[in-house]
Amino acid sequence: MTDPTADTVSAWHRLAGTCVLLDGFHALKHALRFEAEVPVAVTADRRAALTLAGELAPDVREKLAALLTEVPEPTYRSLVPRPHPTAVAALAVRPSRAANLEKLAHAPRTAPLVVLDNPRNLGNAGAVIRLAAGFGATGVVTTGTLDPWHPTVVRGGAGLHFATAVERLAADELPAGPLFALDPEGDDIRGVKLPDDAVLAFGSERSGLSAELRARTDHLLSLPMRPQVSSYNLATSVAMTLYHWSATGYGS
Repeated sequence: MTDPTADTVSAWHRLAGTCVLLDGFHALKHALRFEAEVPVAVTADRRAALTLAGELAPDVREKLAALLTEVPEPTYRSLVPRPHPTAVAALAVRPSRAANLEKLAHAPRTAPLVVLDNPRNLGNAGAVIRLAAGFGATGVVTTGTLDPWHPTVVRGGAGLHFATAVERLAADELPAGPLFALDPEGDDIRGVKLPDDAVLAFGSERSGLSAELRARTDHLLSLPMRPQVSSYNLATSVAMTLYHWSATGYGS
């Protein structure tokens, strides 16, 4: 007789090198809501996971019930780098780069594209992707060496990579559109209406905008800030900018 646990663990090990780790119930919930392909999902407590789904995500409970295989807790812990409090994990197929690039290049855009220029902090990048998904941004592009699909970024994004287009590109490969870059020397953002096809660029946490991106910038903008406060967190800056777009330029 076939052992479903053994088959699931075998499938996990076979797919782990090419798939995206969805770490925790909320990451899996979001991925399913946005049509991610999830070939394998495990939990150390199936009843608790489905109860949580009934309370917080009844729209995907049926899918979760069909997907989740209960495995012993030691087995679950052996499959993930850091156990999640919900004791749920899954593997999802990463969207194709070609499909994401097509989404990013599609014109006319109805929502801005967020560019993180040489970001350094994996958690910040994940938080930005979560924000972008929440605001319905076209996508999030990173330049530099940070992998926007790193497991820590996906964890920070709570599975919402599947709700927007996430890719890494060089500065000279960015999709077309008016480029607005955030910089302390820029014009006050409160006096500017951001168009829906804007490319919104944010410099790295340490060094700001790169020379390559600054050279491509059409407009430098600054966020309101009290004197003697040096900077905002990257995700906070993105949130403020996307909120400003939503309040002044959304749907124009």
